[in-house]
This record gives sequence, structure tokens and C-alpha cells, in this order.
Amino acid sequence: MALYSPDFAVGSSVRIAEEDDLMQFLREWKYHHPLQPNQLKYAGHAAKVAQVSFYHGGDVLYELSDIPGIWHESCLRSADAKRKDG
Repeated sequence: MALYSPDFAVGSSVRIAEEDDLMQFLREWKYHHPLQPNQLKYAGHAAKVAQVSFYHGGDVLYELSDIPGIWHESCLRSADAKRKDG
């Protein structure tokens, strides 16, 4: 059994959280790999998971195809999840 288990595997389709959720994460997260303000413009965008890694302690980090930055698992949603505006 793997010590860490991501919610989304490489190749999975995901949707980046909506802007309100990203703003809350930006304000509250004080540890490694903080969300960068320029990542907010990708709120609600769909993407494919390109790479999965783990920060010491088990935090799951993602790199997405064609979208820059490191993304925490809490900033991503299943691609099947309905958008707030949709």
C-alpha cells in the first residue's frame, strides 16, 4: 500500500477551483508552495494532470498540462464537478 495517495492520477482531467476558493487558499495557506497571485486567472479552467508529487508530510502537489504553477490538491476538482456558474 502506498504511503501517499493522490485524488487525481497523471492523465486525469481536473478543473481548477473557482476564484473564491483560490482566493481563500491564497489568504490562508502559509506553508510550502504557496499559490501565486498569477495562478488566479486559471480559476475554473479544465486541465490534464501532467505530474503528481508529494511534499514531506503527505501534501499532494500537481503540475498541469499547459497551465503553469504548482497546484495543491485542495485547489483542484474533478472535471465532472459542476461549475458554480454552470
